[in-house]
Amino acid sequence: MKNFWNRPWFVRIVSLLLAILIVIYIDSTQTGFLTQGENNVTKQTATQTQSVKVPLQVSVDTNQYYVVGYPEKVKVTLEGSNALVTSTINTQNFRAYIDLTDKKVGEHRVRVQISGLNKQLSYSVDPKYIKVNIQRLKSRTMPVEIEYNKNAVASGYHLGKASVNPEQVEVTGALSEVNRIDRIVARVSLPNNINHNYERQVMLVAEDKWRHQLNVVVQPSSARVDLPISISKKTVKLNLNSENEESNKIYSVTAKQNDIVIYGDKTELEKIDNVKLNVDLRHVSSSTTKTYQLKLPKGVVRAEPNSVVIQIKVKDTSNSKES
Repeated sequence: MKNFWNRPWFVRIVSLLLAILIVIYIDSTQTGFLTQGENNVTKQTATQTQSVKVPLQVSVDTNQYYVVGYPEKVKVTLEGSNALVTSTINTQNFRAYIDLTDKKVGEHRVRVQISGLNKQLSYSVDPKYIKVNIQRLKSRTMPVEIEYNKNAVASGYHLGKASVNPEQVEVTGALSEVNRIDRIVARVSLPNNINHNYERQVMLVAEDKWRHQLNVVVQPSSARVDLPISISKKTVKLNLNSENEESNKIYSVTAKQNDIVIYGDKTELEKIDNVKLNVDLRHVSSSTTKTYQLKLPKGVVRAEPNSVVIQIKVKDTSNSKES
């Protein structure tokens, strides 16, 4: 048996088998590596189609003309290698534009052009043509009006003179649009039952006489609106009125304070000289101290204090003894 393993022909056969196995292993690993590399290359060079919306730029003399009617963005569809399309979409280092430099005032149908694209890419634009209206540029300075809902102010509170900053703005646009402007308005929406000063930065809108918004540029585009909201106050006397006294008792009713500060509508406050407080003495048989809530007169929204401490002294006359 020992001689069998040492025979030359056996050694040759084993060596051949090992060589074949090594070749198969190397071939399989190299093929897998090459296949993986080929897949990556294939992905990068494969054709791809992708769309993106880009801003539409307008080439025109902005010192003389104003253009209306064109869309803010157009859709550009790119076709080319996967890597190139993806890179172009991400960087957007190209532009879509219309050239109006040689056009005159009036309506025109112009082609949307693309510049800055790699020549290896093909593209299409939607829309391909657009209609624009070129008009003479006009600017004018106008005052800013304030519009707000007065009914939102809480009852008894007074809305003072509203102010806006800036008070005037410059409006620029097509001649026909600027000529239609009736007012520049700062529209403020007050919260319901508001009882404090209100300040807001609001957008400015150019409107015609039918209150339709116009397509013009307002500079600055917003303004600071200040609406002062206050309430009038008045100091009046507290008038105590005893009720339901028993005939066989003598009562002494006094308050810890004689003056009350009332708040409300100024016109209504002018009519009020005192606040009446009814002190109910029913079932009060001995000296005591009670707290009574004030009943506010018409036009008064609050009082300070809103309740009063009353000291009640009782003397029983049936046996001439003070309780």
